[in-house]
Amino acid sequence: MKSYEAIRILDDDDVEKGLNHQISDSGSAIVLINNGDIHRNNKVQEQQHSTTTTTTTTTTTTTSSTNHKPQSQSQRLVSIDVFRGLTVALMILVDDAGGLLPALNHSPWDGLTIADFVMPLFLFIVGLSLALTYKKLSCPVIATRKAILRALKLLALGLFLQGGYFHRINDLTFGVDMKQIRLMGILQRIAIAYLLTALCEIWLKCDDIVKSGSSLLRKYRYQWAVAFVLSGFYLCLLYGLYVPDWEYQIPTDSSSVPKTFSVKCGVWADTGPACNVVGMIDRKILGIQHLYRRPIYARMPECSINSPDYGPLPPDAPAWCQAPFDPEGLLSSVMAIVTCLIGLHYGHIIVHYKDHRVRIIHWMIPTSCLIVFGFALHLFGMHVNKVLYSFSYTCVTAGAAGILLVAIYLMVDVCGYSRVTKVMEWMGKHALMIYVLAACNIFPIFLQGFYWGNPHNNILKLIGIGT
Repeated sequence: MKSYEAIRILDDDDVEKGLNHQISDSGSAIVLINNGDIHRNNKVQEQQHSTTTTTTTTTTTTTSSTNHKPQSQSQRLVSIDVFRGLTVALMILVDDAGGLLPALNHSPWDGLTIADFVMPLFLFIVGLSLALTYKKLSCPVIATRKAILRALKLLALGLFLQGGYFHRINDLTFGVDMKQIRLMGILQRIAIAYLLTALCEIWLKCDDIVKSGSSLLRKYRYQWAVAFVLSGFYLCLLYGLYVPDWEYQIPTDSSSVPKTFSVKCGVWADTGPACNVVGMIDRKILGIQHLYRRPIYARMPECSINSPDYGPLPPDAPAWCQAPFDPEGLLSSVMAIVTCLIGLHYGHIIVHYKDHRVRIIHWMIPTSCLIVFGFALHLFGMHVNKVLYSFSYTCVTAGAAGILLVAIYLMVDVCGYSRVTKVMEWMGKHALMIYVLAACNIFPIFLQGFYWGNPHNNILKLIGIGT
């Protein structure tokens, strides 16, 4: 599938061969020197070159080369593929079973469920992969051009799959009304986070030599500065902008005249469903007709008699219950970029440290800090909220991603239990293709699109699925 190969950025596309690292266009998976013997040998040779005696240098180099066993030029870091595959599997699970089990569905507003981890896990692994992709660049300008092109392709795919009606099988019609097309979505958010993180990795790296944790922070200090600026920008807008009253219209079955609803706000720093800045910015910039028509807060008790599931409106339902709201909006995507930048830091640890124990220690320190800080913010009133992509949500989910990475790395790459994860590894290598076929309903549409005489006589009915 040519188009799939061209935009396969959810899979890693960097190949390491010895000490030469180039950006690959083929979308191949990560290949990593796991033990780092070649890197150590190169460092030893550089130190030996600085000695005064050429004979001693030759002898030491020969001894070093005989003490090390021959190492394969390239080895795959399997845990990254498994991590990505597990994320895809979790996404399919919550999409298919979320309506049956509330614990597997997204939280209607504040709070955290299993489904709320899917998006941060995707963004985290994208950032981690970029650290390996751009480990050594031959030409930053060419790398920038390729990153922009890949982001644009992913953005276009998101508009095609999620902007129209591919995510709503029952409403599938021929053609898409461009006046009401959804402009943001999951793939669009990943494209934005990918592009900004890739540009940071290409252009915002210092020449410092990494010898410790502090030197690692100094080398990428400008990237951390970007993450802090984005976080501060998000918080200033979320808690500093005034939200006025607003209104929206929805069509009615009884007449051609749409019904108008007025929502009373006139507040500052509100993080509720009706009067938050995230929704206001999307309504002002994107237009309310281009937002997601089935908001997650419609499952709240105020809006559904079947809460936490969707259902009929209660008699005293507030005016905002049926208002469009995009969970992948503009302001919330700012913090999605921060999640990607956090994943980038975890990738830097893979690049600069080759010892398993050192990697795990450097992973667990920020992981623990993120989780503690995130839950502390939640307790002090900055609630964990996936729809707003709150700062506390960013910290907690990024920390959870770090724990998952450490667990998979220990099991697969350290202990060698890779056979039990073969399916997840395969899914991780084909993450984007599986996402398009499963989560974007391409495969279900294909099964329902061919029928015999009557649309209900389709392949699903033949095998006993559906009504």
